[in-house]
Amino acid sequence: MSAPVLTRPRPTAAQARVTRLPWWALALPTLAFITLLVLILNPSDAQAATGDPAITHLVERVQRLLARQP
Repeated sequence: MSAPVLTRPRPTAAQARVTRLPWWALALPTLAFITLLVLILNPSDAQAATGDPAITHLVERVQRLLARQP
């Protein structure tokens, strides 16, 4: 005995849905990423920043390594 195979019909072009993101779904994460990146690269602008964080050392080292390449 074999079981019947159920297949779904493919949607036609008229049945297909177009999903669009609102403008803020891309703008807000981008703004948050840029803000955090600026704070990491320039911690003196942050109110609670004291000392020299390890991330700044890492970014400076990466910049030096990239500057060495011909």
